[in-house]
Amino acid sequence: MRMSLASLAWLLTCTFTMTPATSAPPPQAAQFRAPAELTAHPIPPNPLVFENGQPVKSKSDWNRRRLEIKALFRHYMYGGTPAKPVRPRFAVDRTDADALGGKATLKQVTIALGDATAPRIHLMIVIPNRRSGTVPAFLGLNFCGNHTVLADPRVALPVSWMSGFCKGCTNNRATDAARGSEAEGWAIEQSIDRGYAVATFYNGDAEPDRPEAAEGIRAYYARRGDRADWGTIAAWGWSLSRALDYLVTDPAIDARRVAVVGHSRNGKAALVAAALDERFAMAIPLQAGCGGTAPNRSTVGESVKAINDRFPHWFNAVYKQFNLGPDRLPFDQHELIALCAPRPVLLPNAVEDTWANPEGQFAMARAASPVYRFLGVDGLAADRMPPLGQPVLSRLGYFIRPGKHSMTREDWRVFLDFADRHLR
Repeated sequence: MRMSLASLAWLLTCTFTMTPATSAPPPQAAQFRAPAELTAHPIPPNPLVFENGQPVKSKSDWNRRRLEIKALFRHYMYGGTPAKPVRPRFAVDRTDADALGGKATLKQVTIALGDATAPRIHLMIVIPNRRSGTVPAFLGLNFCGNHTVLADPRVALPVSWMSGFCKGCTNNRATDAARGSEAEGWAIEQSIDRGYAVATFYNGDAEPDRPEAAEGIRAYYARRGDRADWGTIAAWGWSLSRALDYLVTDPAIDARRVAVVGHSRNGKAALVAAALDERFAMAIPLQAGCGGTAPNRSTVGESVKAINDRFPHWFNAVYKQFNLGPDRLPFDQHELIALCAPRPVLLPNAVEDTWANPEGQFAMARAASPVYRFLGVDGLAADRMPPLGQPVLSRLGYFIRPGKHSMTREDWRVFLDFADRHLR
C-alpha cells in the first residue's frame, strides 16, 4: 500500500534516534534483491540505519551509509552513470563583455562529451562585470535553449533535436522566434545585480527528452559497449557535472560556491547531480515532484506508475517494477535529499501545483532533517508547512508561494536570499 494520511502525519513529526556507540559493520549494498522479494514498508526507511539493520553511529558510518544509499538509488531507480570523460575538452566560442547593458559578460562554451560522434554541451554563462574577485554561480538546465533564457541575438541557437512544445520550434529545431521567451522566468539580471553568475544549457544537448534518442549521451555510450541501464534524469544529472567540470576552471567563478538549480524534471536532475557530486555547494530543485523531492509512497499528485507510464525513458527498467508497489522501494526521496547533507538544499513549491505534492515534499525535508542534525548542522527549521510567501531559509529550506507550476522572478529572489545566507 502507499503512504496513508497517518503515515504522512508520522513523517511530519518524526525524529530519528541515534545510539552513540561503536561503528556498524560494513553495508552489503551490492547484494541487490529483486523488487518482488523486497518487503513492503508503508513508512519510508530511516536514512541513519544500514540495510542490514545496524544504526549509523559515527560520521565514518555515515560516509559508508551514503555509498549504500547511492548504490540503491542507482540500481533501483536512476541507473548507473558512466565515468566522466577522461579528458573533457572545452572551447570558449565567444566572449562579449557588454551584455545586459554593460552589466555582465556573456560567455559561450562548448564542452565535448567524447569523440566527434558524442553530444556537445553548449554552456552559456552570464557573469557580473562589477566584481572584486571570483563570484558564486547558479548552474541549471533549461528546457528550450539558451536563446530562450537571455534575449540577446548573439546567443547561439541549439542544434539538437527539440520537442514541439517549445515556442518557435519548427520540425523539432529551434528558431529565432523563441528568443527571450523564458527570460522572465530566469530573471538573470536580478542575479547579476546581486553578484551571482548564471550558467545554463539546453537539456537536449546531452540527452533529448524522448525515448530511445539515438543522438543522446546514453546511446553514445551504448555504441561504445557500455550497456548500463540509466535513465534520462541520470543522464541530465551527469551532464550537469560535466558543466561543473568547466566552471571550476573559469577564472571568474568561485568553484567552491556553485549551486545547482532546476525546475520540474530539470529539478529532479539537479537534485540527482548534487546527491552524486559533492562539488556542488547547494541544490535548489524547484517543484521537482515525483522522482525528485516528493515521496514515492504517496497517493497525492503524480505516482510512480503515472510517471513511468508517461515518461518511460526518465528512469531505469527496475524502477518500473515498483509501479504497483512503491512501498517496496528500499528508500524514499528524503534519502536523496540526505545525500546532500550537510550542504544546503532548498525545496521551493507553489500552492496550486498539487501534482508535485508540496506537502509530501515538506514531509521528505522533515525526514531528511535528522541526517543534517547528526552531522552537526541545522536541518529544517519548521515543524509545519510555512505560510505562503514566507520561506524557511535554514540549511534544509522550504518555500511555498501562490501560483502554479512555473519558475518565476519571485522564486529567484528566494533562491538568491537562500544563497546569500549559505554561500556568502
